Order: sequence, then C-alpha cells, then structure tokens
Amino acid sequence: MKKLIIGLGFLFLFSLYLQSNSANAQFGDLLNKASKAAASKGAKALGLDNILKQPDAISTKFADVNRTGEQFPDFHNDQTFTPLTNLPKHADGGYILKAGHYEIFNKSYCLKAGTYAPSSGDGYMYAPVDGKKRDVVIAILKSAEKHPEVKQSDIQMLLWTIIARTKFADYSGSVKATAIRLLTAKQLLQLEGGALGILPFDVVNKAKDQLPDEVKLVFEAENKIRGLVASGNYSFAEFESLAILAGMAEPRADTPSGIWTLHPDGYYVRYFPNGYSKTKVQIYVPEETIAKLNGKELVYDATDDIACPANTGSQRLIQTNEAINL
Repeated sequence: MKKLIIGLGFLFLFSLYLQSNSANAQFGDLLNKASKAAASKGAKALGLDNILKQPDAISTKFADVNRTGEQFPDFHNDQTFTPLTNLPKHADGGYILKAGHYEIFNKSYCLKAGTYAPSSGDGYMYAPVDGKKRDVVIAILKSAEKHPEVKQSDIQMLLWTIIARTKFADYSGSVKATAIRLLTAKQLLQLEGGALGILPFDVVNKAKDQLPDEVKLVFEAENKIRGLVASGNYSFAEFESLAILAGMAEPRADTPSGIWTLHPDGYYVRYFPNGYSKTKVQIYVPEETIAKLNGKELVYDATDDIACPANTGSQRLIQTNEAINL
C-alpha cells in the first residue's frame, strides 16, 4: 500500500509538469482528479482523534526561545547600526558576519493563521524553524531570492497554504503556480505528507468543542484556507482576512519590544516588525565571538530564523535575506 501511494504521488507530480508544459494535458488532468479523490477519502478515514493529533507544519513557539543571555532594549542602543547588506554574501545564502552592529529591513512572512498582526509593543525573540514542513518552507525562501519576479503576496499565500496543512492535490490557481515555480518535484511531493483534506462542517464543529479558545480560531482559519485554495477562485485579500485577526493581542510586560536574543552562534539579534511583511532586524556581533572562531566564517542566514512573539496570540514571523525599503 505504501509503495502504491508513493508511486501515485510521483505520477501526480509528473502530471503537473506535463500540464505546465502544455503537453498531454488531458492525461495530466485525469491523474490530478484521481489524486484529489484519493486525498478526500484519506481525510474521511482519519477520524477526529487523528485529525487533532496531526503535527503542525511549523511547530516553533515562544517556549522554544532560549532566553539565556537575553538583554533588554537599552543594551547597545546608543550604537550606530550599519547596513547588513554591506557585508559579503555567503555562497549558500545569508551574510558573512564581522564584529560590529548591523541592521537590515527585510521581507518577512506570517507563519500562523488565525492570529493578530504585530503591534508596536510586542516583544519578538529568536527561535529556529522547526516542524514537519521546515525544509520545504526554508526551500521556498531560498528559492525566492533567485526569483524576484515572484510577488511577495504570492509567496505569503503559498506559506499560509502550507501552514494550513493543505494537500498538494487540492492546490489550484496562482498558489499552485507559485509552488511549481519555487519548488522541485521532490519538494512538491513533501507537501502531501502530514497534510489534511478539507474537513466537513460537522467534523470542524466537533473538533472545536475539544480545543481551547485560542486554538479553535487557528483550526477554523486553517480549514477555511484549505477550502479557499482548492476553490481556485480567490484573492490575496481573502487569504489575509482568514489569516489575520482584526484587533491586537495584548503585549507582555516581561518581553518588551526591542529585546535582544543571544543567538546560539554567539551574536545578538532583535526584531522590530512593521506589520507582518516587513521587519527591521538588528544584529550585534561581539569581538570575542569572532576571535573564538579562529578564522571560520560566521554566517547569518535569516531563512532559518523565526521572530517569535511572546504573546502567543500574535503571528510568528519568518525572516529572509531579502532587503526591502520601508
């Protein structure tokens, strides 16, 4: 059975490439329909308990932040921060750090649907990307650097679709096109694992009865996103209305805006979100950190960095190496 599923998966992906090249489209369409039918049956067979136990696509949360060595906002606040983009780029992405103070205004993306947008008082701290779809999310951000023609809004919709655990068999429209543009066939296949189909209304209601209030909102938003992308008729504004709650979460007094995280690699980093799509990132690299490396390179690659809000009702913001003007 497992071999059959894997085989069907590769056939399905092959059909996508046939369609994208306008070759044998009818055959590809038949395989696509068969994949959707199989995905629908799989969702019905899961059962409510198994649905609630499905792992998050990205599981990073504020509890994953290592607060050892944290510094409050006045730490090195009187320093001049030079553009991070002045530093040399690493071959695998990111910037090769030297001792000093740096900042970048970069593209960022929301990685949690059904939550509040950042507010000016929110404290954000560093945590690494973790979860079942970690590798494919990072791959999208790295690939996006090489495809400036792909709009940030299209990438954001794709990421919300992945966070919502949408089966690739249900993808349609511009989100599907963006996925095919930025991901390899093998990476596209990874989108099927651990995903959910569109859940029936009664299943969603039963699930909500077993979930805490803050989780209900996320669960319901994710199911609506799965339905929206499968419809093939959607806009960015519709995605955003499901992913972003109106209003603001209350900031936590013990984690103020501008708090520094001591990164595991020995430098300090802090985040100032401007909405969810832009973030000012500041980095302080101590002289002793560079000295301890004995000539080895210290690389800042933001695609593995999540600015994690202390308030769990706010959005996780994954960072990028792409500079943007505020």
